[in-house]
Amino acid sequence: MFRIGHGYDVHKLVEGRKLILGGIDIPHTTGLLGHSDADVLAHAVMDAMLGALALGDIGHLFPDNDDRFKGADSMKLMEEVVRVCRENGYIIGNIDATIIAQAPKLAPHIIAMRENIAKVCGCDVSQISVKATTEEHLGFTGEKLGMSAHAVALMVSAE
Repeated sequence: MFRIGHGYDVHKLVEGRKLILGGIDIPHTTGLLGHSDADVLAHAVMDAMLGALALGDIGHLFPDNDDRFKGADSMKLMEEVVRVCRENGYIIGNIDATIIAQAPKLAPHIIAMRENIAKVCGCDVSQISVKATTEEHLGFTGEKLGMSAHAVALMVSAE
């Protein structure tokens, strides 16, 4: 038995914040604004996993009005999402994610992001795909005002 979920996240770019994607600190002049570390990639992946199992989204598990999650490491939150999915009888079949950002160039960091997500999810790196694209200077991501990410998760029965 399998289930498929889609996740999406977006955050504004601001000065004075670290740029964290897939749990990797990426050198850049701006970072993503959010209640936690604002890791759009991790957030989209978690929402895809939760969505596949009809378990809501990360806002339901980790509300942004709860100070326990202020500045939270999204990879720690992902550990909890993986635990909840396993508790509900499912593990990751595969994840396919795309980051939409005009800058910086993310290709040098893709493997590290994939490895980091696979480690947290307890699966092989071959089950995690991360891609990056620009929007050819169009829209808020193209104008470097923010970043977004989409993810699709195939969750398979652990039995």
